[in-house]
Formats: sequence, structure tokens, C-alpha cells
Amino acid sequence: MKIAIQNGRVIDPASGLDQPTNVYVADGKIVGVGETAPGGFRAEGVLDASGCIVCPGLIDLSARLREPGFEYRATLESEMAAAAAGGVTRLVCPPDTDPPLDEPGLVEMLKHRARQPGFAHVHPMGALTIGLAGQRLTEMAELAEAGCIAFGQANHSIIDTQVLMRAMQYAATFGFSVWLQPQDAHLAKGGVAHEGAVSARLGLAGIPVIAETVALATYLQLARETGVRLHIRRLSSAAGLALIRAARADGLAVTCDVTVNHIHLCDDHIGFFDPHTRLDPPLRSAADRDALAAGLADGSIDVLCSDHTPVDDDAKQVPFAEAETGATGLELLLPLTLQWAADSGVPLPKALARITADPARIIGIDRGCIKPGVPADLCVFDPQGSVTVSRERLKSQGKNTPFLGRQLPGEVRYTLIDGHMAFSADRLL
Repeated sequence: MKIAIQNGRVIDPASGLDQPTNVYVADGKIVGVGETAPGGFRAEGVLDASGCIVCPGLIDLSARLREPGFEYRATLESEMAAAAAGGVTRLVCPPDTDPPLDEPGLVEMLKHRARQPGFAHVHPMGALTIGLAGQRLTEMAELAEAGCIAFGQANHSIIDTQVLMRAMQYAATFGFSVWLQPQDAHLAKGGVAHEGAVSARLGLAGIPVIAETVALATYLQLARETGVRLHIRRLSSAAGLALIRAARADGLAVTCDVTVNHIHLCDDHIGFFDPHTRLDPPLRSAADRDALAAGLADGSIDVLCSDHTPVDDDAKQVPFAEAETGATGLELLLPLTLQWAADSGVPLPKALARITADPARIIGIDRGCIKPGVPADLCVFDPQGSVTVSRERLKSQGKNTPFLGRQLPGEVRYTLIDGHMAFSADRLL
């Protein structure tokens, strides 16, 4: 279908484009950007984007789809509907499915299931070790051929550092990227919240910041030794951020991300044992939260992700220490990015880069941009609109988030994936 998106403010962080103009779509691709349509183009549908921002579709570097194995928590259909409603057109799926993504057949099955019109593009992350057990390496080359864009352990640690070094050497040999969450399994053992005044007052077992920094220091040193491309997932502390900055200053090519939860919330939000705030890594102190938000603004942190983790109600409606970690986030990635930008004084194009062009760069794809010839993955949103987060509004099967009841800026009006209208708050005129 040929679609003309008219009268919007087009922001493409990758090229620096930021002006009122039109975008033209045909055969699933962008065919023109400008006031005048390409020669021979005749629109079959028109989207009036007056008062709206037209930007590349969002790219989320951490979104669990819960398939295979956890369909009682969410299904591919429910989470793809959530992605479209949130303006997300591409996402990276961590390998902690059941069974884990440690065999090519599982990866191919997931990609096949996700290959439907209107579904976001899925980029699976392969498991570094078989069964995520941290003992035997997977056949990364075969997993890459099946479609894996990187390799990691989700939130499972590799305790044996020799195994981890061998995994990094294997990955470096083939040019694969390794994505790791820095958390020392022994130092974090038994903990359920950030170790500090709040956990002490509530009587909750703590996870100290050093659990992050000890693991992170190890990962950085091994990356330096092996030459692997290292991406640090879900940074949670100011001390961890300081290690990243020091490593970069020393010439190490390392990237990192932070979740929307950790730049807006801190351990104070646990309140009276709110299980929605039981996350992994835990919400840290207010000082940590502010340092992460500032690091995202100055570029020390590359990307903002949702860390979308749908959890069923039964797993959350229990005492805090027994609650499963995780929160839904696909539909909140854009509003919480806009809120962070407003709070931190970050220009809108720069803020949008953190969820479009920058994640595209990290996974090594020429996407997250608006230019002729690329797939028409686009998000059109009203920056003056707002959303009130509620269970009824969320399309994800997981209804648990610390932001329930909060009013957030920005409202997605349309989401196009390969030129297909995946979500529309209005009708196509």
C-alpha cells in the first residue's frame, strides 16, 4: 500500500533531520522524504500527522516475549500487540526462554513465529552456554546462522571465569558480540532489594552495589584480554557507570544500556513492599538513579531499554521477597523516554536517538532511520498527548508495572512495520 504521511514534524536522529515535511511509503519501504512526492507516486492512503512527531520505529534491546515455554505469562500475539501500541518495531529477545535459545532450531522457530504482518522484527539473542548453566559453550556460529545477533546469559551468571573467558574468545574469533548483565552470583545470593537504608528498615535481604562492580570489573578485564565486543546490560549503579567511563577513557570499546525503571525509580519506591518494584537488578538509591539519568544524557550510557518482562498476577500478588522479578515495559518505553528528556533537559532528537539510532548501531543494522530504501518502520506520536497507565490500557498480557496509575507524556498515534499499519489510534483516511 502507498501511504503519504503528511504535516508531521519528522525527526531522524541518525541523519539529524528535524523539520516539518512528508514521508512517502510504498511496497513496505520509505520511497521519499520531502514536500514533493517521488515521481509516479500516488497515495492510496494518507496519514495526517498534524501536531505529531514522525520518527523511526523504536528499537528495544531487551524485551521478553515469553515464547517458547512461558505462554501462561504472555504470548507472541499479546506482546507484539503491545510492541505496536508502544511504537516499537524491532526488539531483542533475551535467551532465557524454556528451553533457552541454545539450539538453532529454537531460534528458527521463534523467528518463524514472529514473521507475520504487523509483528515487530525480532532479533534473538543466543545463549552463551548450553541451558544457560554456565558450563558448556553453545555452538555460537550455528546460532548466528539461525539469526542470533549477539550472545549472552540473560540474568544467569557464569560463575566459572575460565568458561566466560573461553566464551569471549570464541565470540571474538567470529566477531560476535557478548551481552552480559553484571551481577556476582555469590554477592547477590539471597538478596531481593538494594542493600541500603530502605532494605534495612523493611527487613529485606540486600544486594550490594559491589555485586555489580565486582562482576563488571571482571567482564571489562576479560574483554580487554580477549578483544570481544562487549555490551553491558541493565546497568544499575553510579559506581558501575564510573567503571564504564574509566574503561572507555582507557580505550576499551564497550557499550551499555539502562532500563526505563532505573532512571525514574529508586529503592524508596518499594514503599510498603510493593511487589511491582521487585526488579532484577534491584532499584538502587536515589543517587544511583540520578547518576544513571545523567549518564544517559551525556552519552556515557548508550541506550535506554524497556527490559520488558511480563509476569502473571499470581507471581506478583505475594509478599515482596517471594514475588517474581520483572515488569511490563514495551508500551512505556516512549512515554518514559519523553519524561526523562523533559526532566533532564535533553533535546527531543537526542532523546529519540537513545531508542532508535543508537540501539540500531549496537546491533549492527542500518535501521532506526528515515531514508529512502529502508523498511518503513515508523512511529507517529503526539508529544502533547498523554497516557494514564492502567491494566485496561496495557495490551501486554503482563499487567504489572511500577507505573500503574501514572500519567505519562506522549501518545502513539500510528505504528508502521514494513509499511503495514500495525497500530492505529485513528482510521486511515
